[in-house]
Amino acid sequence: MDPLLFLLILLVCNHKARLSALNDEGLALLSFHQSLEGDTGSYLINWNSSDPNPCSWHGVSCRNQKVHALVVPNMGLSGYLSPALANLSSIRHVNLKNNSFRGTLPTMLFSATRLKSLELSGNLLYGPLPTEVGILKNLQTLDISQNSFNGTVPSSIVQCKRLTTLVLSQNCFIGSLPEGFGDSLANLQKLDLSYNSFSGSIPGDIGNLSNLHGILDLSHNFFTGVIPASLGSLSETVYVDLSYNNLTGPIPQNGALGNAGPTAFMGNPFLCGLPLKISCHSGSSNADSQSLFRNPVQSTNGNSIKSGKGHSSSHRVIKTVAFVMGGVCFIGFLFSYWYKKASVCNGVRKVTGYRLEEKLMIGRDIFCFAKKDIDTLSENMEQCNFVPLDTEVDFDLEQLLKASAFLLGKSSSGILYKVVLDNGLAVAVRRLGDGGEQRLKEFQTEVEAIGKIRHPNAVNLRAYCCSDDEKLLIYDYITNGNLTAAIHGKSGFPFKPLSWPVRVKIMKGIAKGLAFLHEVSPKRYVHGNLKPSNILLGEDMEPHISDFGLGRLTNITDESPEFQVEQKMAIWTSQQSSPYELTAINQSSNGSYYRAPEALNDTKPSQKWDVYSFGVILLEMISGMLPSVQVGSSEIDLVQWLQLGIDEKKPLSSLIDPSLAHRWGEEDNISAIFKLALACTHKNPDRRPSMRFVSYSFEKLTSLS
Repeated sequence: MDPLLFLLILLVCNHKARLSALNDEGLALLSFHQSLEGDTGSYLINWNSSDPNPCSWHGVSCRNQKVHALVVPNMGLSGYLSPALANLSSIRHVNLKNNSFRGTLPTMLFSATRLKSLELSGNLLYGPLPTEVGILKNLQTLDISQNSFNGTVPSSIVQCKRLTTLVLSQNCFIGSLPEGFGDSLANLQKLDLSYNSFSGSIPGDIGNLSNLHGILDLSHNFFTGVIPASLGSLSETVYVDLSYNNLTGPIPQNGALGNAGPTAFMGNPFLCGLPLKISCHSGSSNADSQSLFRNPVQSTNGNSIKSGKGHSSSHRVIKTVAFVMGGVCFIGFLFSYWYKKASVCNGVRKVTGYRLEEKLMIGRDIFCFAKKDIDTLSENMEQCNFVPLDTEVDFDLEQLLKASAFLLGKSSSGILYKVVLDNGLAVAVRRLGDGGEQRLKEFQTEVEAIGKIRHPNAVNLRAYCCSDDEKLLIYDYITNGNLTAAIHGKSGFPFKPLSWPVRVKIMKGIAKGLAFLHEVSPKRYVHGNLKPSNILLGEDMEPHISDFGLGRLTNITDESPEFQVEQKMAIWTSQQSSPYELTAINQSSNGSYYRAPEALNDTKPSQKWDVYSFGVILLEMISGMLPSVQVGSSEIDLVQWLQLGIDEKKPLSSLIDPSLAHRWGEEDNISAIFKLALACTHKNPDRRPSMRFVSYSFEKLTSLS
């Protein structure tokens, strides 16, 4: 026999012998391992088929040579859950939380009847919870939170009478809770059903869960009806959270309910009584309450306020109208004054070749910022204190002022220049308005806090220059334009739509940067004006968030009424290939469509404003449409237009960018991000996710990047 053939036969026989040496449970785990996708990292590197059993493998623990637990959380594993896990006849604990498993739960998994804990939170699983869950009579912990499970909770779950922990939060469950939920699951110690779409009344038998401790969380659902008084029978150490539902009527004042604070009931507009500061009027029906809530201009007896006040109210209206008209005339006079002043200025001209110092003078002359005497500018700049915020800054104020400068545009936060130093380094210089001497220290404190922010997805502030009359911010110059041009193209230039992987890369980067600003940055910043035009793109299409912190700085520096009036006249921005050809844009342009609905009433920005703005940006990138859509003779925002499409049950393919039509291998990922965007643009700010959760959700989509 040929020696080479003999050697080959020997190797094959040896391999089969090694496989046969591994017991059935090891083979089941190998089948699970083979169902994983991509790089599994070094943690599972010792899962070898040559071992007699898997008891020494990472993440596997055994009792009596039988697999007792599979614990592999937070490892970035992806793929589908293998039904082969059901062949682990003695398995008690499965913990695969915070990975990227997707698909539905295999029903065979529930044939492992000795299972005591199943923890699958923080994955990409979807579909209904199988009715076979009722087979697991020994199950004590079920945590499938932070996935996309949907449908109703199967009635068979009440057969899991040994459950002590049930966490179904942050999914898409709907419908009522199963009958006998509280009576059958009397051993529950933790119950969290928050952030779903459960409806119907809260079962009264939940008050029978005498073993509960910690939090009973039913918040952010659609539960209706009155609060069962039986919930007061729960231990007084239990915090009951019923916020953001559709509950009605008086709040029971007994036991655990009597000890709860107002946050436990907020977001239910038709609840009344303590601890809410809403009195319950005896004899008033719920319908009356709803009518009063929806029509606040009417009094309780149905008569309008106007008819109740009569002649005195009419006088107030006349005085108010006169006051408003006077104000309008005054503002018109100021506009006329500034327009005439602007017309005698040098005008908008091409200024190629000027040094930054000359450009700053031109800026005062063109835009008529504040002081009449621009000859004092050089003296002011000489008194300017130049402060580097980075050890890599190797230029000073003199080099900066003598460098070539190109006017990029003007916004409400000042004039922006591209400055190219003699060594070829390009930086962006933003010139703010004048500020008073008394606020100079406050300005320095704010700028130095912004300068401490270092993140790959935020534009870095490298230095600043300030005096009583001049304030400059020096940033990295980002080379590849902004996201608006990347999504919609730029006039006069050929346009190539972004590919889906590039879009996801940009989305993920913005989410990371915004989560960093919200959670990690020194002052937990709120951007307050997030939109594609201030998302800048680097050479590798990595996004960089700009203009964060500018709101506060603008408030500090822009104190003069002249500057504020001039800001309201127009926003100037470069629209052509030349950086000096400026076009006036009305302030009612697309920027308002990124603002959260509550921004119309709230004066102080919140992080949930930014979440809404980010959601609109996601929808814009998915649909390829502008943030406003023309429908007949009217104009609606993109969020409304897409919601109409959903209500009309249009297919997703009709709502997304046509250039993505050939990417239908990615339909699950596109759909997942679309749903995330809709969550971010929820009308109720408290129902929007945090940016930390959004960024985490994108991290789970690593296969897209």
